[in-house]
Amino acid sequence: KLQHSWSQIFTGETITLRCEIQGGEGKVWKYEWTAPNTNSPPTSSEYRISRVSVSHSGDYRCRGSSDYLFTGWSDAFRLTVSFPSKPTVTLQPSWPQIYSGETVTVRCEIQGGEGAQWTYEWRAAKLNTPPTSNEYRIIRATESDSGGYSCRGRRDYFFLEWSDIITLTVSYKPKAKLSADNTAVPVGGSVTLTCSVSPSSSSGWKYYWYRDEKSSEALNTQDAVFHSNGQISVSQEGLYRCRGGRGNPVYYTEDITASNRPVVTLYPNWSEIHRGETITVRCEIHGGDTEWDYEWETNSMIKGPNQNEYRIRSASSSNSGNYRCKGRMKSSQHETTEWSDSVTLTVSDNVHSAASLTVSPDRVQHFTSDSVSLTCEGNFPEWRVRKFSEDGRLSDCRRMTGSTCDINTSKSDTGVYWCESGSGEFSSAVNITVQNDGNVSILVSPVHPVTEGASVSLSCSLRTQKILSNVFFYHNDKLIENDPRGELKISAVSKSDEGFYKCQYSGRESLDTSVSVLLCAPLQFHQRGNLAVCVNAAAFRCHRAATVCFSSLVFYFLLSPDSAVPVKQVSKRAQLTRTIQQRSKQRISM
Repeated sequence: KLQHSWSQIFTGETITLRCEIQGGEGKVWKYEWTAPNTNSPPTSSEYRISRVSVSHSGDYRCRGSSDYLFTGWSDAFRLTVSFPSKPTVTLQPSWPQIYSGETVTVRCEIQGGEGAQWTYEWRAAKLNTPPTSNEYRIIRATESDSGGYSCRGRRDYFFLEWSDIITLTVSYKPKAKLSADNTAVPVGGSVTLTCSVSPSSSSGWKYYWYRDEKSSEALNTQDAVFHSNGQISVSQEGLYRCRGGRGNPVYYTEDITASNRPVVTLYPNWSEIHRGETITVRCEIHGGDTEWDYEWETNSMIKGPNQNEYRIRSASSSNSGNYRCKGRMKSSQHETTEWSDSVTLTVSDNVHSAASLTVSPDRVQHFTSDSVSLTCEGNFPEWRVRKFSEDGRLSDCRRMTGSTCDINTSKSDTGVYWCESGSGEFSSAVNITVQNDGNVSILVSPVHPVTEGASVSLSCSLRTQKILSNVFFYHNDKLIENDPRGELKISAVSKSDEGFYKCQYSGRESLDTSVSVLLCAPLQFHQRGNLAVCVNAAAFRCHRAATVCFSSLVFYFLLSPDSAVPVKQVSKRAQLTRTIQQRSKQRISM
């Protein structure tokens, strides 16, 4: 009789077959074996095969002999050696997105090895003591459970290879999204509400509906008409909520409430708006704007239109006041929303007079010995052009003719320039960079930030040739297009076009130049924290290129990318100069 302890054998394992002769315990036996793939079978009662392979599959028999007595051959024992497959890690439930608080089971599966007795080993993101079974359950998953998981099986000293890694991603608890085709119930009609969970790739959700904020009883078919999962129609007024649930036990999202009360928002949402700035007042009704006429109520001198938003250009103190709105259905002028809460808009008339600086030729980079003119413009009798050099020195232009500073450029003229009037008004600042190698090209780009939506052209120039062809352009060190050209034209500049640009000609690169984008032309400024704000638009931020932003008392200078040096309020110009020089080595984050 042949015996073996395992019913399933895999390549690489060690197997022992044992021949037992029942009733022959008192005799000395010699054993014979018939086996596939062997020329010298053993003569003992055990047949041991180390590192078994598929070629060892087949029928095995044995018999015993003592003196001249032979037993009959045993029944055949068929040995089947399998090649084990690579383990696979699966997640249950198999949703592409798991959320914080859900329960998930990680399982190790060995195809073809279901009947074998395996001990499992795990490599996991958050397992200090991994289990030895083929699965483990994560109850109330957290973001720290995210990571890669792999496993393998072991029998005695035989190991399978590690499975491929499966990645578990646990995200923050989601919030349901509720939308309505209308937020006022027409007489005799209904409103369709839709509940969903983002992202749309998440699956397995069932939706639960509630009416009135304190109600904990979910709506049923007597309260609403249920359409596809996540959509209902209601004909009764009220405050509706929904949430999504999935799994067993049910895991719920945060709920969301739908109300027919609009919300008034200001953009930009600053506590104080200055004269000349642009401000948008917007009425938002959940469920879409196209179905509504809008009514505004304000105690300002300016009345709002019947649209969901209106833009106040060049704001003044007459626009100050409280604003609230409500919606009226276009299809039924008797159906309206509630009035929104009021939002207060304050417009200050306290701004500074305009001052500006123009540069001719209008470009940042210049060659040595170029003639450059910097002209101050504004309604002031006295001007001076000031420079902050690369080595941190503050100086005035030595060749001033009226309101114009003339420079015959040299390397020491690289710096930041601005105009200052006799009464202390400042212009915006510009960068001037001097290239002292006449064999290297310069990038021709405007000295001032470009207004959003405007067009701009960048080109490349040598001292001996004004506009070059076969030029490659780079934006933030990335090649823009892999074909040479003469100019880089941007027809409508947006904030995404901001950054550092350079050109390459004949294998040699120009210096970097920063191109900044404004929401307006910088005509007038006032201080807003570490922002200088141009009067007829939104914020002008000090960009990481060396830029000076001014107000009447405080200005900020960027010594290097992503840092700024604040200069405290001072009363004397000499003290201001010393403060700049003393702080020229300091750095703080914007």
